[in-house]
Amino acid sequence: MLEEAVTYAPSGGYPLYLTAKRYWLPAFDAHARDPSALTLLLLHATSFHKETWMPTLEAIFALASSADSPFKIREAWCLDCPNHGASGQLNATVLLQPEFFLNFSCERYAQAIHHFLSIGPNEGAKVDFRKRNLVGIGHSLGGVAITMLQALEPRFPFSSLILIEPLLSPAGSHHLRRLRELLVKGAYERRDVWANRQLAMSALQRRERTKKWDPRIHKNFVEYGIVEHPGAKYPEGKYLGVTLACSRDQEAAMYRDPDGATKPMETLNRICRTLPVHLILGSIYDFLPERVHQAIIDGRPWTSVTTIEDAGHLIVQEVPDRLGKAIWDALVMNTHLRSRL
Repeated sequence: MLEEAVTYAPSGGYPLYLTAKRYWLPAFDAHARDPSALTLLLLHATSFHKETWMPTLEAIFALASSADSPFKIREAWCLDCPNHGASGQLNATVLLQPEFFLNFSCERYAQAIHHFLSIGPNEGAKVDFRKRNLVGIGHSLGGVAITMLQALEPRFPFSSLILIEPLLSPAGSHHLRRLRELLVKGAYERRDVWANRQLAMSALQRRERTKKWDPRIHKNFVEYGIVEHPGAKYPEGKYLGVTLACSRDQEAAMYRDPDGATKPMETLNRICRTLPVHLILGSIYDFLPERVHQAIIDGRPWTSVTTIEDAGHLIVQEVPDRLGKAIWDALVMNTHLRSRL
């Protein structure tokens, strides 16, 4: 799998750095002029980073490159939320300003993606996303942001959406109040400093919630979700080797977003009637309560609802290969739906 990193500096009144990566296989270059070939846009969950999608993409690409695949992929783009991953490191100083400190939201992620899609033809990757066959894929926070993106003007024409364990609550935000409290508490209690990356890896492999991650996710998180500690360059900070790319304050700010779980519902209800929209859930209710899962499923015409057995909320991190197959199945279904029109 090939990759290309893109960084956009603050511009056009937008005050934050944006970082993204383009992924593709050499064989996909043959589809560069095919307007039906898919461009996948993938958004990550809170506390993660764009590279967390790599194992899932490898699974999707392997299936899509087979001779009997009914659709073609041109490329995939994964984008950091501006206070996460490489973006979070570049924006560290700006994020301390009152406008952003403890005040980042799901909607800001959607706005960042809209800005990225808008400036693409003019610099950097020189991609005109308005001319692409776009499929939006979002996990948790990313599922909320990709839904919110559908309401931002000018709108980008997506041909389909795939939402994975979206952090939504159709019956009201009060159903997630206890979860928010636990997540904020967990963010502040989580260890965020290690002397080196090897010790950080050992901690991930021992911690109850993270030890069941796919080993490739462990590797990616230590490489991209952890950065050099800003205090390590000073003599008194010699033991502060590395820290989280998404700081504890920024992670907690995302969980405190009062409207993220409910504001996109009107948009979701609308697009479910106009686009193929697929829902992928885990069978283990370790984050979202069962009643919230059921409320998400009920009341709207999903194109498909898939439950991945023995997986919890962090499907991307726990079972990326099985998730890749589920996403591929959804894309196959889209192809069959279009052929009937």
